[in-house]
Amino acid sequence: MGLLTKEKETAPCTVEISHKFDSLHAHLRFNNGAVIYPGDEVLVHGPEIMAPYGEVVSEDRTATIMRASALERFWTRMTGDFEFMELCEFSFSEEVTL
Repeated sequence: MGLLTKEKETAPCTVEISHKFDSLHAHLRFNNGAVIYPGDEVLVHGPEIMAPYGEVVSEDRTATIMRASALERFWTRMTGDFEFMELCEFSFSEEVTL
């Protein structure tokens, strides 16, 4: 992988959507064992998946993985901690701050 070049790969995947009272989630599993690294982008192909309330829907799809260049991967690793710290600045309480 070059310093500025990106690579594209296609992978079979399974998408699971849960729309239950105790579990609202969407999970993606690559069926070929592909691993996503910092800075990579994933595009899942196909129509939107809608799970009716109270159900879990699972569908096999194809995904395109756009691998980050070496420079993008480095930058994501270096700045990722700062973005995480922004999330840590929020707190939830019943108290109103003026």
